[in-house]
Amino acid sequence: MYVIVDLCVVPIGVGVSVSPHIAACQREIDAAGLSHQMHAYGTNIEGPWDEVMAVIKRCHEVVHEMGAPRITTTLKLGTRTDREQRMQDKVDSVDTLLDEG
Repeated sequence: MYVIVDLCVVPIGVGVSVSPHIAACQREIDAAGLSHQMHAYGTNIEGPWDEVMAVIKRCHEVVHEMGAPRITTTLKLGTRTDREQRMQDKVDSVDTLLDEG
């Protein structure tokens, strides 16, 4: 099953800046070879369900390995069976409507 997720990983107990932890998570997503787009409050990832869930687990493992005693994660996800849809398709759909006025 193909899935699109919006992932927000927040390390707790590591101080004010979490950028190093987020960068480590991004490296794991890159290494997994999944299509993704980081944004200000998370990362969109798309791909086969098991691969996406595996990289989310790996993000948690890496952030814990960096010393974060706790992590809170927000995950939104969507799947479709009626047709194939990618992240860019969703953006393009709205852009088309905006272009039409």
